[in-house]
Amino acid sequence: MARFELKLPKMGESVAEATITNWLKQVGDKIEADEAVLEIATDKVDSEVPSEVSGVLVEQLFQANDLVQVGQTIAIIETEAGEGVTTVVVNEVPEEAVAIEKAIEVAKDTVLAPVDFTESDKFLSPLVKNIAKEEGISVAELQTISGTGKEGRITKADILEYLKNRGNQPKVTVTPSLMVDTIVPVATTVVSKAVPVSVNGGDEIVEMDRMRKLISGYMVASVQTSAHVQSFIEVDVTNIVKWRDRVKTAFEKREGEKLTFTPIFMEAVAKSLKDFPGMNISVDGDFIIKKKNINLGMAAALPNGNLIVPVIKNADQLNLVGMAKAVNDLGNRAKAGKLKPDDTQGGTYTVTNVGTFGSVFGTPIINQPQVGILALGAIRKVPAVIETPEGDFIGIRQKMFLSHSYDHRVVDGALGGSFVKRVAEYLEAFDVNRDF
Repeated sequence: MARFELKLPKMGESVAEATITNWLKQVGDKIEADEAVLEIATDKVDSEVPSEVSGVLVEQLFQANDLVQVGQTIAIIETEAGEGVTTVVVNEVPEEAVAIEKAIEVAKDTVLAPVDFTESDKFLSPLVKNIAKEEGISVAELQTISGTGKEGRITKADILEYLKNRGNQPKVTVTPSLMVDTIVPVATTVVSKAVPVSVNGGDEIVEMDRMRKLISGYMVASVQTSAHVQSFIEVDVTNIVKWRDRVKTAFEKREGEKLTFTPIFMEAVAKSLKDFPGMNISVDGDFIIKKKNINLGMAAALPNGNLIVPVIKNADQLNLVGMAKAVNDLGNRAKAGKLKPDDTQGGTYTVTNVGTFGSVFGTPIINQPQVGILALGAIRKVPAVIETPEGDFIGIRQKMFLSHSYDHRVVDGALGGSFVKRVAEYLEAFDVNRDF
């Protein structure tokens, strides 16, 4: 018999950890190769971890709700002799990188005095301890942090949230026995208490699910990070509506895909981002990062009411057929809960369709660290002035509003307004005789 170490696989370029949400197999269960062993959740999507070998699950190294780092062994599977290996190398690191990491650690150790975390009566994971050490957080401060993990454990998200609001935390008294030769910043700002919510006997109290808590945190953080400002423009999409009505049946018959308005709008946004690359950026502190690729995020509502943003990679390189296939694929997999972590990574600009729910326009919140998001309003028949060489007259037109939210720290009104105007120009100049 051989013992195989099942490790948490790499799940995307920027995904470093995941939370175990459910064990699908228990100790003693037989497992087939490629069969799912457990379910995990990142800050973006939920997914399953399959086994690479056939065998019997003999050990679970983590429990549900535990946070696991990519590359960590999460379970032991006993296989027939010769089928398994005892060690699996994940993303082998070059020797030069290892040497650099060691040098950094040595430098950190010479600057930061050691902290005796055994004084804490809370369970602290190695990750939390490292963050506390690097940020100069004392044991006394850690005791004040409310953990949202299992049995009140402090998670990475908890300590990072604490660091964001550290300047607003109440004063913490640090004794010499807890911190040696380390300067700990002391807050002087009084924390404002949340207004208590009145609850009566007829009210129902429902705890937010994991994804809603994450969304809540992202939305608040985005508003606190970016200076949001909006520009609105009305667009005549009569030609697009007529063209789609004429070709949608033939399109579905030839391509096996439904043709919605979304890929048409996405095509116009991608073209406009090429014209205005200043909107295809992100902000990192005092630095602006100009993105090489145009990766369009597509906000999608899930059946449970939550929101997720899958990403169409290199959207400017897709024709309308390719865009329609990408939109339908991501939308269908989002609703079915089949998105992979990499499907939600790398977005450079986001589009959300508030018109799906009947909204005429909206003021969307920026998807950090991007600097802009476009809301598509509902298409409506409205009376409009139609200009012709023979004179003006009133007619019925199909119109919609585009609502552009952008980060006023780095995007001024001229750029933000010009960009959404260019999207409108592409839509109004749509060629009704084009092929698909």
